[in-house]
Amino acid sequence: MPLLTILIVLIVAGVLLWLVNNYIPMDRKIKSILNIVVVIAVIIWLLKLFGVFTYLKDITL
Repeated sequence: MPLLTILIVLIVAGVLLWLVNNYIPMDRKIKSILNIVVVIAVIIWLLKLFGVFTYLKDITL
């Protein structure tokens, strides 16, 4: 995936999260949970994209 596509996806996710936070009336707790879920989902997507999860599968505890 090209770097420009990754950058566009991150910008769109950030703008959508900002729009939800500013223009949709919700309880503060719900907004914080939504923010955490979106950030974790983006981090997991980036880790999968760069192949970090393939390395984590080989680690045994």
